[in-house]
Amino acid sequence: MEDLIYRILNSKKKKRNVLIYIAIAFIVAVMLIPTNLVLAKMLPGKSANTFTIYVDTATNSSLAQTQEVTSCVLSFLKQEVEVENSEVYLAQGAPLDYAGLVKGSAMKRMKNQAEIVVNLSDKHHREEASYKLVHRIRPLIKDKCQSLYDDTSIRFVEMPSGPPTFATIEVNVFGKDANLMREMAARVANVLRETNGLVDIDIMQDDIYAYFEIVPDTEKVMRSGLSIEQVNNILYLAFEGMSVAVKNSEVQQDQIPIFVRLNKESRIIQPDNIDGINLKLSRLKLLNPMGMMIPIKEIVNVQEVSSRPTIYRKNLENYVGVTAECDLVSQLYPLMEAREIMMKKFANDFNITDVPGVASTYMFDLYLTEKSTGKKLLLRWDGEMKVSLDTFRDLGGAFIAALILMFLLMVMYYKSFALSGIILLASFLSIIGVIVGHLITDLISLFFADIHFYLTATSLIGFISLMGISARSSLLLIDFSMALIEKGVEKRRAIAVSTSTRAKPIVMTAVAIILGSLLLSTDPIFGGLGIALIFGSIASTVVSLFLVPVLIDNTAALCPLSKQYSDGECHGGEREHIEPKDVGL
Repeated sequence: MEDLIYRILNSKKKKRNVLIYIAIAFIVAVMLIPTNLVLAKMLPGKSANTFTIYVDTATNSSLAQTQEVTSCVLSFLKQEVEVENSEVYLAQGAPLDYAGLVKGSAMKRMKNQAEIVVNLSDKHHREEASYKLVHRIRPLIKDKCQSLYDDTSIRFVEMPSGPPTFATIEVNVFGKDANLMREMAARVANVLRETNGLVDIDIMQDDIYAYFEIVPDTEKVMRSGLSIEQVNNILYLAFEGMSVAVKNSEVQQDQIPIFVRLNKESRIIQPDNIDGINLKLSRLKLLNPMGMMIPIKEIVNVQEVSSRPTIYRKNLENYVGVTAECDLVSQLYPLMEAREIMMKKFANDFNITDVPGVASTYMFDLYLTEKSTGKKLLLRWDGEMKVSLDTFRDLGGAFIAALILMFLLMVMYYKSFALSGIILLASFLSIIGVIVGHLITDLISLFFADIHFYLTATSLIGFISLMGISARSSLLLIDFSMALIEKGVEKRRAIAVSTSTRAKPIVMTAVAIILGSLLLSTDPIFGGLGIALIFGSIASTVVSLFLVPVLIDNTAALCPLSKQYSDGECHGGEREHIEPKDVGL
């Protein structure tokens, strides 16, 4: 090792080759990310023992229709061997779990809403991960059950690997015109449906439907000798039911209410239109004080009106949310694809501009101005994507802060900007191993499990952790070299000796990290951290043993002033200091 390093240091060509090889490796590694050979994601998929299916039928659906859809879903689940049991919650949300906390499960009260909790066999005793099972059965269930009724939405909600979000991808349409927002939300949803990798597209808004209002004619009611209260009571009694009297019992202390309403067959309106309502009302009659039976139809007006959808607000502004989930892919790449499609498709009707000068977490937002009316809309991306951007931004900030603090510490220690820069550069170049390691692991995962291995937030944590380990290796070489030079050893020989001497502890440190991270690399969440530590340590070792000696050989800061020529070279032995004026000697 000593001879190898010494030969490299004594040859300008070999030193240049080392620099070129490391530079090429760095460029190739960095280019793996924009070329999508290494894919980035917040956190990988997590295999769990349960998942939930959200069923939303049309807003005006009955409970029976919602139950029919859930029964269809259950018929498919019963065919799965790994499904142990399931629970259906009609017109309500399931007991809160990690995901339901932020998805509004506790607020479900409508007849068109239901949740199905699916419990699987233990993940340690089955070969298929829960996210792969969901990936397989999702199209089958949707193809059969989602088509039972129009505007039915079936969504599969898996337990998140990290912080729960309302949806993996969420596009919030902000504006002041409700109709324009509704139209834009529909167009956004269509684009998301066309984007590869996105499933479970859903629009957070009520459907607009026609319904009939029965309005008492006050004048006719008074002329008939009746009251508005009588009309309301008979209608409520017929279709909803009410308590009309109580019954006393010898065996029960409290009075028993007598509840009256029409039976199920009588409550059904046939045909399902205004004529059917008039026919039903003509059979309901009230007795006035004169003893006359007055048909309800004669004293009320039936009119068709449109429903009033719920108004959703966020940050004190009206908005409509469009949500989507990712099917075994990272949310970043479908988002970029969908955004490009939106900009092309909406350009004919809107003037589109990016958000200027806004923080990076809003870098994908779009401002839209309708050309014909001048009305404005804002498309703001949210969900897990924003959490990912926030996380990578914060980790990037932590990384930059670590670099600055390390640099200041090295400058205080060595009194040299050059040596401090070399240490930081060597530490940063461990990213070569981090990225290449993820490429290798991704290829292995695709071959054996047919899934991608992503560069995740835990991978960046591992990279930041490597900074200190890499810096330590460089410090060992520099300090040992300076100590040898102080003893009179020639500079290049000192660097070669220190590299060969410290090679064993540096390699042993890397081996210890690799062995300690092997078990961590198999974890579904912290696998990125393990891979970053394993391959980053390998890259850090190579850089420390080959690049650092070349770099410190080209700096004068390694030599103490008492043993330095004017050109920065060090002399060995006990030769006296040569002044700059004597450099000709």
